[in-house]
Amino acid sequence: MDVDMPGMLTELTHVVPYAIGLSLPAALVGAAVLYVLRGRSLTTALTVLVLVPLAATLTGVLGVTGFMFGPMMTTVVVVCTAVAVVTVPLAVLLGRSIARRSVWEREARARERAAEASRRELVAWISHDLRTPLAGIRAMAEALSDGVVAGPEEVCEYAGRIHGEAQRLAGMVDDLFELSRINAGALQLSFSAVPLHDVVGEAVAAENPAARNRGVRLSTVDSDWPVVSGSDAELARVVRNLLSNAIRHTPADGAVVLAAGHDGAHGWLRVDDACGGIPAGDLERVFDVAFRGTTSRSQSGGQTGAGIGLAIAQGLVHAHDGTITARNHGPGCRFEVRLPLAQAAHGSP
Repeated sequence: MDVDMPGMLTELTHVVPYAIGLSLPAALVGAAVLYVLRGRSLTTALTVLVLVPLAATLTGVLGVTGFMFGPMMTTVVVVCTAVAVVTVPLAVLLGRSIARRSVWEREARARERAAEASRRELVAWISHDLRTPLAGIRAMAEALSDGVVAGPEEVCEYAGRIHGEAQRLAGMVDDLFELSRINAGALQLSFSAVPLHDVVGEAVAAENPAARNRGVRLSTVDSDWPVVSGSDAELARVVRNLLSNAIRHTPADGAVVLAAGHDGAHGWLRVDDACGGIPAGDLERVFDVAFRGTTSRSQSGGQTGAGIGLAIAQGLVHAHDGTITARNHGPGCRFEVRLPLAQAAHGSP
């Protein structure tokens, strides 16, 4: 079959300018629509991107054929319609998928930036907190080794102070290790039925000396103490961290009150302090690593912590499939822990 190449080139030369001239306005209109819809969703943008080439193609063909609907024109219209039926739904699905992925990536980047900022803040706080007891230990050790302190009573006093600072350092290291285990997902819990009354009693007995030194009263409300499902040691750490935090921020002659109970399939424990309240903007940050607050809680006159205790408590509670919340209540704050009841978790009556 012979092909008339010169005639075909002549026809193309004649048709192409018309096709471009007629389809270009449709493309420009599509670009304008995209600009107007630039603030809309990716799904809308991809749908417009699919429809614009089809509209430009159809406009060019209609213009070149002079709107003469013959067999060729009918074929082109049918093909464009079929392509639109297939590609538009695909564009909608693809747009939604890309939008979800973009949102997830933005959230992931935001979480990563927040975690990095939290780690930097934690390193700065811990470096400062470790430096203080280390400087005290070094100064007292030098005084002992140089013979500046020679009396038996003074030597015993210095030894006791060195021991106390060493305990502070050991506590910080333990907290950092516990936090790293929680963040790494390496926490291994052995669940059993844990009477919350026993856990609270031990924690109160352990924290009572610190409370007395600060002039803070520790008390528990007579409650229907629940039995929860959890790990005894980790739940004891949660309660002690909450008590330590409450005592630290409660002024002298203030009170820290514990109450417990249950509703539905969960038991709850509340720790109320007299810290003076937390600013509304800080309530969502009290469980962040290295967050210490800047107003009434940090002005209570007590020694600030490393900003890890509440973060550890939250991680341990979440590992028990529980929740922990903070809100202002009365003269201070209320921290509430909710945990699954033992019978609910194990299916026993």
